[in-house]
Amino acid sequence: MQRTETLVKEMITYYSGDPKRIQHFIKVHSFAKTIGLLEKLDKHTLYTLETAALVHDIGIKLCEQKHGDCSGKLQELEGPAAARELLEDLGYDEEVMDRVCFLVAHHHTYDKVDNMDYQILIEADFLVNMYEEKTDKKAIEHAFQKIFKTPSGRFLCKQMFEL
Repeated sequence: MQRTETLVKEMITYYSGDPKRIQHFIKVHSFAKTIGLLEKLDKHTLYTLETAALVHDIGIKLCEQKHGDCSGKLQELEGPAAARELLEDLGYDEEVMDRVCFLVAHHHTYDKVDNMDYQILIEADFLVNMYEEKTDKKAIEHAFQKIFKTPSGRFLCKQMFEL
């Protein structure tokens, strides 16, 4: 297994000069790891989740360059190849890369969740996005009801946004 801090450093380099994106993936990683630990994920699933959380938005840069837009669906389209390239360069094993690329390719698709790592990544991204985008209370309550399924994610959402 590769060391997570090496990937953090590589992602900071990847988004050099873009503190907003760096702050975002660091926060998503922190929430994903916290939820994963609270939900008692096994070590391998937690490692895969942390990796995915760090690279989940890697496609944004390419989307902006290629399409002038970084919508969620474009991120899902462009992100997996960029994630795989970086993870291959760092020596990640194939099984981890495959799952991470799947998660990157689906992190804006909320109706096909197939495992806890996927659910937790979505919840962590929502927690950060709702704060960063100053989402109104009604939309947060709607997300709480429709998106948040893990007890730990629901707890964090309730506490953060006083639901």
